[in-house]
Amino acid sequence: MRKITHVGIIGAGTMGAALTQKFAQEGFTVFMVDREDQFLDKGMENIRTVLTEGVERRIFTPEIMQEIINNIHTTKNLNDLKKCQIVIEAVFENKKIKEDLFSQVSDIIDSETILATNTSSFSVTELAKSVTYPERFLGLHFFYHAAKNRLVEVVKGNMTNDNTFNSCMWFMQQCGKDPITCKDAHGFVVNRFFVPWLNEAVRLFEENIAKPAEIDVVATRIFGCGMGPFALMNATGVPIAYHAQKTLEDTFGKFYRPAKTLKLQMEKNEPWNIPDCSNIDSSISMKISDRLLATTLFVCGQLLDEDVCTAGDINRGAGVGLKWRKNPIDCYHILGEQKATELVSTLASRWKVNIPKSVRSKYWKPDFIRHEINGNTGIITINRPEGMNAMNPTVIAQLADAFDELDNNKSLKNIVITAQGKAFVAGADIKFFIDHIKADTIPKIVDFTTAGQKLFTRIDKSKKKVVVVANGLALGGGLELALTADVIVALDKAVFAFPETGIGIYPGLGGTQRPIKRIGKGLTKYLIYTGQILSAQKALEIGLIDKIISWDELVSIVENLDSLEKKSATLPEKWLKLANYFENTTADSFFKEEIPDGMEKIIGKIRTKAPLAIQTVERLVNEYRGPISELDYLETIFRTGDALAGLQSVGKRPPEYKGC
Repeated sequence: MRKITHVGIIGAGTMGAALTQKFAQEGFTVFMVDREDQFLDKGMENIRTVLTEGVERRIFTPEIMQEIINNIHTTKNLNDLKKCQIVIEAVFENKKIKEDLFSQVSDIIDSETILATNTSSFSVTELAKSVTYPERFLGLHFFYHAAKNRLVEVVKGNMTNDNTFNSCMWFMQQCGKDPITCKDAHGFVVNRFFVPWLNEAVRLFEENIAKPAEIDVVATRIFGCGMGPFALMNATGVPIAYHAQKTLEDTFGKFYRPAKTLKLQMEKNEPWNIPDCSNIDSSISMKISDRLLATTLFVCGQLLDEDVCTAGDINRGAGVGLKWRKNPIDCYHILGEQKATELVSTLASRWKVNIPKSVRSKYWKPDFIRHEINGNTGIITINRPEGMNAMNPTVIAQLADAFDELDNNKSLKNIVITAQGKAFVAGADIKFFIDHIKADTIPKIVDFTTAGQKLFTRIDKSKKKVVVVANGLALGGGLELALTADVIVALDKAVFAFPETGIGIYPGLGGTQRPIKRIGKGLTKYLIYTGQILSAQKALEIGLIDKIISWDELVSIVENLDSLEKKSATLPEKWLKLANYFENTTADSFFKEEIPDGMEKIIGKIRTKAPLAIQTVERLVNEYRGPISELDYLETIFRTGDALAGLQSVGKRPPEYKGC
């Protein structure tokens, strides 16, 4: 894979400027090219505006903002792109303009420089015909706002070679993007179902079934999105929606025909009028819901029929790119196969089109885990970035299948477990816990935890060398998974924590037991009682992990696993004092006795946690009977009022725990 240090962006418009900002933020030298100074100046103005907002929100310091600006070079000269290892085109959606540009740029840049298009409308394979050495050409379709939105669709053309594709997948992840892959098909993944969703909303309005405000309210409720279709079109531009839909019609036929009212609104070049909406008649709400769901499921069924992508890619596209909290796969399973089939059948009958074969439930299973073999090493990647890679029964089952397959492969010597996205694993799926507490089906939580315990024990006892590469947040169950490995490697931005006692529960997948082998009972209690977040550097300092690496080192590390060993840590004095204090202080004393000098902040933090959870952790750590002992108190803790209050408080103000 090619090492990338310099990035070229052609086009200083909304997308080009956002991409320039993103790559500059990640520390790359970026050349932003456009035809005229006024376009470059406007692009830099947009970048400075967004960065200034970041400073005001304390995302950046003024010094970091200046460093980002210093990484950007504006130019009207395409020859400056010679210094780049990847060049991304982000100009207006005009095929002739793009083809002429690629032909010109191909003769300037090195033959091994990756050339990518951000097109949302045209075939990557067709555009590649304008490129010299087309094997280094592919599609990288980003989403608004590209400096903030993590999604990118990586599209191989017929001539794209594996080195180009793999290098871009690697580079996108290095830059904090969540890539999904798809065939070179019009609309790719997200626009293929998202744009018809917008169009169907306009049809509902055109047919006098509902008003724009009513449609927006129902859509946000059904799909869990921040804005409804009309508000979204106003934000991104009605003409963009029309032209995208027209392109789909040209390829896929009459169902994709733009609504007449959408065409008229585009010609007027005006935003939609969306007055406030109060009460919506239930029958109208049902019609809106059925039509929008039918359209989304129909198109996603076609995507699966055509093998454009996987169900997991649809999940990730909606969740990461569109910020839908209820993505199409979720909606399908909420409806059930029978209702989903009825909705799609009604749509197919109305438009006289075929029902997708993939409307059956067996096709609507997201792939959260992927695995591959590299020499004598099996590599497992947890790939649920739309849910921060949080573990639920499906993730555990798929992880178990992948691990068992690799563990039983006699030709393999090592197994690497890592993840895609900004999290390694951000714990267990909180919604899963809440749903079962409310339904009084807590044994389901016990079953899930038992399955996780069994899997983690198999990983722990594997005769193969297991290495975890923590790429980001390793919280709760994520840290527990990491602790099953022989060696834990972390990227420099990774962080580690046990937040459970702050949400009314305790670690149940070995978190009260496996850390003891590495850091002792005292620091294990400290981490769980306080929920303290450790940087990778501090985790290394206390021996919780074994090595910190950069992205540039990752490939060589995976290819040289024999050199990795568990680190023996000598605790610095400050950590020794904490370890001794927590090993010799009872949990009850934190809530009842006066606070010793110098411990005000730490014990103040503990007093905000759930007392029963803290007491249970103390018992489990002191007894040290192995991970399976954590199952003994699981049902009891999940039946407490503190557990429900704590779990429901995630992302909100913490509750005052009552100890019951």
